[in-house]
Amino acid sequence: MKIEKPGNLAGDFWGGLAAMLVALPSAIAFGVTVYASLGGSFAAYGALAGILGTTALGLVASVAGGTQRLITAPCAPAAAVLSAFAIQQAAQGTPVATILLLLVVLALMTGMLQMIFGFVGLGGLIKYMPYPVVSGYLSGVGLIIIGSQVPKFLGAPTGTPLWDALTAPAMWLWQSIVVGIVTITVMVLAPRVTKAVPAAILALLAGTASYFGLSLIDPAMLVLDKNPLVIGAMGGGGGGGGFIEGMTARWQGVQGMGLRDLRNLLVPALTLAVLLSIDTLKTCVVLDALTRSRHDSNRELVGQGLGNLTAGLIGGMPGAGQMGATMVNMSSGAVSRMSGVMEGALALIAFLALGGLIAWVPVAALAAILIIVGLRMIDRHSFQFLKSRSTIFDFIVIVAVVTVALTVGLIPASATGIVLAIVLFVREQIGGQIVRRKVYGNQSFSKQIRLQDDMAILEQRGDQAVIFELQGSLFFGTANQLYTTLEPEIKARKYILLDMSRVQTIDVTAAHMLEQIRDMMAEKGGFLVFAKLPQNLPSGRDMQQYIDQMGLAPYKSAARIFDELDAAQEWVENRILKEAALDRAEEKLLDLQELGLFKGRKEATLAALELRLDKRSFKAGEKIFTRGDAGDELFLIRKGSVRIMLPLESGKTHHVSSFGRGDFFGEMAFLDGDSRSADAVAFTDVDLFVLSRKTFDAFADEHKKASLKLMEGLASMLASRLRYANTELRALHT
Repeated sequence: MKIEKPGNLAGDFWGGLAAMLVALPSAIAFGVTVYASLGGSFAAYGALAGILGTTALGLVASVAGGTQRLITAPCAPAAAVLSAFAIQQAAQGTPVATILLLLVVLALMTGMLQMIFGFVGLGGLIKYMPYPVVSGYLSGVGLIIIGSQVPKFLGAPTGTPLWDALTAPAMWLWQSIVVGIVTITVMVLAPRVTKAVPAAILALLAGTASYFGLSLIDPAMLVLDKNPLVIGAMGGGGGGGGFIEGMTARWQGVQGMGLRDLRNLLVPALTLAVLLSIDTLKTCVVLDALTRSRHDSNRELVGQGLGNLTAGLIGGMPGAGQMGATMVNMSSGAVSRMSGVMEGALALIAFLALGGLIAWVPVAALAAILIIVGLRMIDRHSFQFLKSRSTIFDFIVIVAVVTVALTVGLIPASATGIVLAIVLFVREQIGGQIVRRKVYGNQSFSKQIRLQDDMAILEQRGDQAVIFELQGSLFFGTANQLYTTLEPEIKARKYILLDMSRVQTIDVTAAHMLEQIRDMMAEKGGFLVFAKLPQNLPSGRDMQQYIDQMGLAPYKSAARIFDELDAAQEWVENRILKEAALDRAEEKLLDLQELGLFKGRKEATLAALELRLDKRSFKAGEKIFTRGDAGDELFLIRKGSVRIMLPLESGKTHHVSSFGRGDFFGEMAFLDGDSRSADAVAFTDVDLFVLSRKTFDAFADEHKKASLKLMEGLASMLASRLRYANTELRALHT
């Protein structure tokens, strides 16, 4: 361990001392809560368990966990789970000695599970428990703590249920009520007067002082033996033998436990391990934000597990990183994890030096402190969820977890929370729209620039295709929504294109549903076309590989997969044009009079122009010109196709448009004489007519009318392209 500077050690000492003063009274109260449920004589044993837990957790978890300034001590969730477990076991008639043994083993299993969480890397996941579930659980724990402490506050006999205590004033002890009221008053008002001393310390001192003040009226209060108003002597383990003898007997009992006994403890141990881990990591996250540091979640879980394992070995209470004690530690000057070690050591010193005085701590004072702790655990802000219809279900989740915790138990409440967390996720996914946008094939076109006759066909027949841009998760919760949306189009369209670029995940149910759609399209001679399948989903899955494994798009099936949506649209358009007998991609080289720009011109004029034109050929993949090149040439495609590509950073390119047989490109430089704005690449083998501006100007001097008609045709086709672009823009905004 790193040796701290003297200045740092001083800050850690004062921080550890202040944190111990905050944590120790609560730890004693938590221990009393757990063990007093077994009988009044076990209250002292519970106080000792709280002190030993504080010591073990401070000394071990602080060193092994490594989070700077974090204070680990027995906490409310541990008290609630363990006391509920002890009460349940007692109600089932389990012998007290066996319950004590089970509590020790439960603490050991909790520590081991936390270590496993850290070793397998669950530290980064536990933090993401949905807020409504955590809120409901903590509120339930708070109410359970309040319910368990009110009878003690009133002075009712140990084990008296809450309702019986409230409805039987004859059982109340006025001395206990007065001590409790004084303690609560100081606990609430102390922070308004001073923050130099923790409120819990002042409240405990005030409650103890009021107890001895009342003894002037009732001298019987000064008798320690069998006094129900105070903790009592520390030596007893409930009627027989000291602490060491009790622990030795319990360890001998542990050796006799079988696998079946351990299985019965697994669920409560897992519940406690998850709760304590969440409590700790929440404190670490807040601490990181305040100190601009970064904790290691998995290492911290291992450290917390070792601390709880050690606490269990010596008969102490398990615990977690405590928000209140940690904040006091930090504000008192602590700078490192040594402050946690100081807190644990000082707790042990306080016990050894003041153990006799602890026996006189009033039970009502501890109950009053825990009632305030329980009240502060209740998430009153959750009532804000009632103000909006969108968050009412979240409030219902909180109420459900609280209700199960109060009526059934904390362990079933944890299971309820897990189930509701899944329901929350499914509800969120189902609530969103799986289809982001829908557009028909006569509203949106590929980047293939086509002749006016071809575009007229696509405008007329393009609605045979429909494009759906999907988003979110395709899983069992949204599969029916997607099918319901696609069903009308399956009956009316021949091509269904699915843009998958925004899809985050896909499961077997959704894949099976898409397979059914593919088969339905095949029956009518249609196609289901996938485009832009994500290769790296958030889950790490490759969607195209997954679809291949599912057999959704086998070779020669009615499904097709394309890397880009434009390529998918171009494939569909070509099929529509081919069906209309207008696809002439495999015909001979076009003559000049067959090009759209020159249809209807005099043969003699065209012959004179053709003599001036260059004829060039390019192999597939060759560049015709490059961005930045000087040039004033207009290129007329006699055969093949050309793609215009815009170079981007990192060597990437963007597909701007495509031009096919009978079309032209390069018109911008031809018209304004500026440099090329993009690359032109032969997509297939290409044959071109090339008309330079210089050649055109010379031709225009001799054939003014023909040159004017050529410019008019050029302008008309450019205007037509703009109209189709406007049509697509309107479709994008519908």
